[in-house]
Amino acid sequence: MQRSRQEYLTKSIGCICYANNLFGYVHNHELDHVTEMAGDPEEIEILKEYLDFEQCEVLCKRIHESKLEDVEVEDTIYPWLKIVVLDVKGQNGKSSLTWCFLAVLKDQAEEDLPIPEGIKTITDTRHMECFIDSMIDASQMLIRDEVSRSTAEEEIRKSNSAKQEMEATVRRLEATTSIVQLLDRDDEIERIILDFLRIMVLHLKTGGAQVFRVQEVYDGSELLAEYKNAEARVNSVQRPLCGEHFWNQDKAVAISADTPRAPGLSGEMQECGVNAIASIPVLVNQKIAMYVCIYECTEMRNWSVDDIRYMNDAVKVLQSILARRIQKNSLASSFESLEAILDNVAGGVFVWTAESDEMLFANRYVRSVFSKELRDHSLMNVFGNRIDPEKDNGNYEVNYIERMRWFDFYYTKMIWMDGRKALLCSLYDVTDKKNYQHKIEQQASTDYLTGLYNRMCCEKDLAKMVDTAKKEHTRGALLYMDLDDFKHINDGLGHQYGDVLLTSIAHSVQKIAGIENSCYRMGGDEFVIIVPPVEYDKLNDIIEQIKAIFTKPWFLKGADYYCTMSMGIVNFPEDSDKVEELIRKADISMYEAKKGGKNRVAFYADSSDQASGKRLDMEKNMREATIHGCDEFEVYYQPIMDVSGGEGVCCGAEALVRWDSAEMGFISPADFIPLAEYLGLINPIGSYVLEQACATCKAWNDAGFPNYKVNVNLSVVQLLQPDIVTIIERAIQKTGVNPHNLTLEVTENLAINDMRRMKDVLGSIKGMGARIALDDFGTGYSSLSHIREMPLDVIKVDQSFVKDLAADSYPQAFIRMVTQLAATLGMQVCVEGIETGRQYEALEGLNVRMIQGYYFDMPLTKEAFEAKYIDSAK
Repeated sequence: MQRSRQEYLTKSIGCICYANNLFGYVHNHELDHVTEMAGDPEEIEILKEYLDFEQCEVLCKRIHESKLEDVEVEDTIYPWLKIVVLDVKGQNGKSSLTWCFLAVLKDQAEEDLPIPEGIKTITDTRHMECFIDSMIDASQMLIRDEVSRSTAEEEIRKSNSAKQEMEATVRRLEATTSIVQLLDRDDEIERIILDFLRIMVLHLKTGGAQVFRVQEVYDGSELLAEYKNAEARVNSVQRPLCGEHFWNQDKAVAISADTPRAPGLSGEMQECGVNAIASIPVLVNQKIAMYVCIYECTEMRNWSVDDIRYMNDAVKVLQSILARRIQKNSLASSFESLEAILDNVAGGVFVWTAESDEMLFANRYVRSVFSKELRDHSLMNVFGNRIDPEKDNGNYEVNYIERMRWFDFYYTKMIWMDGRKALLCSLYDVTDKKNYQHKIEQQASTDYLTGLYNRMCCEKDLAKMVDTAKKEHTRGALLYMDLDDFKHINDGLGHQYGDVLLTSIAHSVQKIAGIENSCYRMGGDEFVIIVPPVEYDKLNDIIEQIKAIFTKPWFLKGADYYCTMSMGIVNFPEDSDKVEELIRKADISMYEAKKGGKNRVAFYADSSDQASGKRLDMEKNMREATIHGCDEFEVYYQPIMDVSGGEGVCCGAEALVRWDSAEMGFISPADFIPLAEYLGLINPIGSYVLEQACATCKAWNDAGFPNYKVNVNLSVVQLLQPDIVTIIERAIQKTGVNPHNLTLEVTENLAINDMRRMKDVLGSIKGMGARIALDDFGTGYSSLSHIREMPLDVIKVDQSFVKDLAADSYPQAFIRMVTQLAATLGMQVCVEGIETGRQYEALEGLNVRMIQGYYFDMPLTKEAFEAKYIDSAK
C-alpha cells in the first residue's frame, strides 16, 4: 500500500510539474522525501549549481510546523528562481503532505542575472500564481476527500464489527441448540457429559474441560470426565486441575491470563501449566453436586463476558439433564425445570409437530411476543414456510413484514417426550442489526448532498438494465447532464447556494414520471438519468420535461437566477453494452451539446468519437499555446459601419479571435472558444485579445482616425474573474488607448443571471471611460427593466432577427422597438449579421445608426483591415 501511494505521488508530481513547467518533489508528514525531484534530469543538475537545496528543506519545515500558513513563496539569490511550498493539512490540522516546487520565471530574469542556458522548463509569475491558487483548491478538495474517506472507513469498521458480533451470536446459538438437544438423549450420563464438554470446548476454542465432584468424606475431589485435545476420559484417576481455591465456591469463578492472582493460586496454576481457568458449580436439588472446569494451557486466554454467559447457560442445561436423570419418574418436574431455563433465554424457543400441527412448547418470549399468532395457529405460516423436509436442521432469515421486524430462525428435528416427531425451533430478533446494515449500504450508494444515488450505484444499476435490455431485446437510454456555467453561480453566490441549486435540480428531476428511481449525481454539477427499457417509449417526453425544468429561474439569495444544462444521450445496448463505454459516449455527446452553444441536447453518433479525439488534441495544443504567450492566436477585425449619414462609413471594428495552431492548423472559433471557456483558458486568451485590440485601436487613432473605436467581447468566464476590472485598466494603461474608444461587449444571459454583480463590474468599467455594449440582445431572458438598470451605451441586436428581415414584419417591428427604447435611454443600436442588400434596405427608416455584417465586409486580419480602411482612407 505504501509503495502504491509512493508510485501515485511520483506520477502525480511528474504530471503536475510537466503541465505547469515546474520542478518539484513531495515530503510526507515526517518530512521524509516521498518522491525524487520531478523534471528534466539535466536541467535539475544545472539548478543544483544555483540553488542551495537546504533553503528548500528549511522552508518546508517551517510551513510543515506552522498552524496558520499552508503556502509560501520564497525568493532565492537569483530573481528568476522561486521556491513554492504548499502544505496539505488533514482533518486534525496536522500536516499530511508537503509539496515543494521550483519555478524558473522568465519575466523575473535580469540582464546581469539571466536564466542559465540549458533550462527549458520556464514559466512566468502570472502562471505560477494561477498554479498556486489551483493547488490550494486541490489541497482543500484533498482534505475533504480525506474526511470523507475517514468517515467511510469508520462506518466500514463498525459494519465489520457488527458482522463479527452477529457471526459470534450465531455460533453461540448453534452451540446452545446442540447442548439443548442433549436433553432428549437417552444415552448413558457419562456419554452425555462428554458430549457436553466436547461442545463447550469446540465452541469456546479452548484447551480442555473437566467435570469433577467434591468428596465430602475426605477433603478432596474426584475427576468424573474430561475432554482435551479431541480425547475423552471418564472416571480418570488423574487429579482435577481445579484445586481447593474453587471447591467451596457457590458461584462461577473465572481467572483470565491477565487477572491478578494470589500467590498460592498463581503457583498452583503454574504447576498445572494452566494460563486461564473458569469453574462453574452444578446444582442438583439446590445443592452443589459437582463443578464444570474449562481451562486453557497454551494460549494467553482472557475470558469475555459472552464466554462467561455461555458457560453459565450451558451449565444450566447440564443441571436440567442431571435433574431429569435423577427424577426419571417425574417428567413433569423435569419439563418445568427446562421451561424455567428456556423462559430466561434471550430469544424465542418453541417445539412444533407437523403430525397434528400442534405447538408442543413455547417459552415466555414466544408466548408474549407472538400471542396473536399462537391463538390463530399461524406462527409456522410466518416462520416455517422455508423449512427443508429433507434436512435435519437449518436456518434462514425471516422478514415479518406485518410487524416490520427481522428474525434469525433455526430449526432441528427431534423426538418429543411422547415419541412424536417434532421440530425444535429458535428465533432471535435482529431488526436493529438489519437496519444498521441497511443504513451502511444506503450511505455507500447515496449522494450525501442531493439524496440521489451516486456513481457507484449508477454503474451497478446500468449494468443490470443493459443485461435486461439484451435478454428481452428491448432498449434503454442513458442521459448525461451537466449544468452550464454552474461554477459562476457557485463562486459568485457562495458554495452554500450552489448546494441549494444542486439539491433543487435533483429533486425536480426526480419527480419526473418514469425515472423516479434512476437519477444519479456523478459528482460536482454532473447528473445521469437512466431511462429503463420499460419506460423507453417515454424518452422524448422525459427529455422535454427535463428541458422545461431549466426554462424557469431558481430563487437564490433573494433573487431569481437562471441555470441551463447541456445533455448527451446514448441508447443501449446498440451504442454499447459496456457500462464504462456508455458513460464515456454520453459524456462525449454532452460536450458536443456544450460546443454547440450550451442549453442543448445531443444524441451520440459514431462521429462523436472522432470529435472526442480532436477535442483532446485541441485541449493539449491550446494549453501549450497559452503557456507560450498566446502567440498562435490572431486578432481579426470586422468593420462596424455608421449609416447615420446615409451611406456606410467605417467607425471602428469588432475584435474577433482566431487560432492558427502550429499542430492542427486553422481552427474555427465555434470549435475552440467553447472548449477554452470550459477549460478556463479563455481568461489568458481574452486578456491577450483585449491588449492586442487596445494597442491596434491606439495605432489607428494616432494614424489620423481619432474617432475609430474597437469592440472587444468579454466572456462569462472573464467577467466573473474577481480582478477583471484591474485587467481592463492595466490593458488601457499599458497601450495608452483612449478608454472612450474601447467598447466592451457582454452577453445578455450573464447580465440577467447576476444583475447585482454586473452593475458593480460594469459601473467600474464605465468609471474608466470605456463603453459597454449588450451583445446578442433578444436571445436570452432580458426584460426592459433589466436593460434600464444596466449602464449601457450600445444595444447590439442579434443576427437571428436579421435572417428574415426583408420578408417578415416581426423583426422589423422588433428592431424599431429597440431603437425607440435606446433613444429614450440615451443608447445607440447596432444590428449584426447584415449580409444582403435587401436586408440593408429593410433597415431604412428604423433609426439604426450602426450596422455590422458580411454585406460590408468579413472579419479581416489587422494588415488587411488597415490597408482597406486606414491607408486607403488617408
